[in-house]
Amino acid sequence: MTQVLCIGSVLWDVIGRSASHMRQGSDVPGRISRLPGGVALNIAMTLKRFGVEPVLLSSIGRDAEGEALVVACEKLGLDCQHLYRSEDLPTDRYMAIEGANGLVAAIADAHSLEATGDKILTPLITGPFGTQARPFAGVISLDGNLTHSLLEEIAVSPLFAQCDLRVAPASPGKAERLMPFLYHGRALLYVNLEEAMLLCNTTCATAHDAAKALLAKGASRVLVTDGAKPACDGDAREMIVQPPPDVLATRVTGAGDTFMATHMAAELAGSSRVEALRQALDTAARYVSGETAL
Repeated sequence: MTQVLCIGSVLWDVIGRSASHMRQGSDVPGRISRLPGGVALNIAMTLKRFGVEPVLLSSIGRDAEGEALVVACEKLGLDCQHLYRSEDLPTDRYMAIEGANGLVAAIADAHSLEATGDKILTPLITGPFGTQARPFAGVISLDGNLTHSLLEEIAVSPLFAQCDLRVAPASPGKAERLMPFLYHGRALLYVNLEEAMLLCNTTCATAHDAAKALLAKGASRVLVTDGAKPACDGDAREMIVQPPPDVLATRVTGAGDTFMATHMAAELAGSSRVEALRQALDTAARYVSGETAL
């Protein structure tokens, strides 16, 4: 099995879903669930399904919610030994409302992760995964729930100079935090069309156009998705465009994380870029249709 470090948000997802179309002020019947979530955790859970051994690097409080979250993660077979456990900070949470017309609204409370700062990176500084003298040379997934200053530091840090770094913004509201990775061209960026346009400060009609714009800004490689429309995997050598399967979407939260993790696992298993993109689109489509769990 391949080991991947998953750095970023590990929290509780509180999701309200309704079969009704919703707008601002809607009050409708539905279901409310609480599940382990956060970008880093969602990616780790999907990687585990594909035979990859994920290690979580994040911040979780020592409150009751934090203790329950760690137990849930360990039951999923995830490595929680290197989590930063805060005595003072509460466990983070994410809340979303989804209707038949998609995501209505969401709030990510990742303040504890932001307050913890670079303490979550200690296993890459003093071991066991890396040191200043011997930086980590494996695969890392990273999300934009970290602060802009910490992401900026990671984008230039020698601690990350030798790794295969895969980065996602976590949400359109945090997309601009990934600007340092455009300037320094160090990572593979996974973004949707809206996030790509925010990063480029321009309007793009397609994922292909957005990928070209990101590369022109300095990115080394990008994967841009656009919901039910074609996605693009682009770098200086080639641009691969593929449409996702046509499915009826029943949920949205976690779809991008599922796409990213599946794509990472496929490439780690030796799939070509064309096949890895196809596998990621297929798995994400099954997820949004409700056919598979995260």
